[in-house]
Amino acid sequence: MKPNMGSTDRVIRSIVAAVVVVLFFTNVISGALGIVLMLLAAVFAITSFMSFCPLYTVFRFSTRDTAKRPN
Repeated sequence: MKPNMGSTDRVIRSIVAAVVVVLFFTNVISGALGIVLMLLAAVFAITSFMSFCPLYTVFRFSTRDTAKRPN
């Protein structure tokens, strides 16, 4: 797995995941919507930690800066 996420993408995903977790545990969002959003937050957290998004690979997309890629 080659990293395909840039630092800005990773930060945005981490912030969105954190906001969803806070909203869920403060009961702002709940029920089925809360569970679905928590699953999405988990995916965002995992992909930002790994710097790899499988969906980006399918569409041959990358947000990683090409100048920082190792050979």
